[in-house]
Amino acid sequence: MAKYKLDDIDHQILDILIDNTRTPFTDIAKKLNISAGTVHVRVKKMEEAGIITGSTLSVDYKKLGYAFIAYVGIFLQKTSQTKFVLERINEIPYVTVAHVTTGKFNIFCKIRAKDTDHAKQVIFDIDDIEGVYRTETMISLEESLNDKKRLMHSIFKDM
Repeated sequence: MAKYKLDDIDHQILDILIDNTRTPFTDIAKKLNISAGTVHVRVKKMEEAGIITGSTLSVDYKKLGYAFIAYVGIFLQKTSQTKFVLERINEIPYVTVAHVTTGKFNIFCKIRAKDTDHAKQVIFDIDDIEGVYRTETMISLEESLNDKKRLMHSIFKDM
């Protein structure tokens, strides 16, 4: 992996792209008073260095009818079953995030569902996976913080 040192212009480009990955390079260039070619070259270098690894699309799941969020801690009978269980979890589309963890749970998941009945079915599907000993569920009442920029600005200050 190429070593690439970020400067203030790179930070500003990343800042704009974090807000909206679809911002045209020409718009970024105008905001930063640089050429679109410069933006293109810098983004390309950050991609080649592995700093930028694609782009994401934000979806408002509430508007699609999937406002219910729960977190499910999964206890396994044996830690050696982790890979198998993760493969089965991956088959459940309503499990949107899964982490192998230390501490209380072997695996920690985020699920999205239509409502409590739907969430219950998803949790039962997880419980039915061979190797799952039990689960513990926490319901999200509200996502109060989801700010990628604060972390990025902190990283910039440390560089």
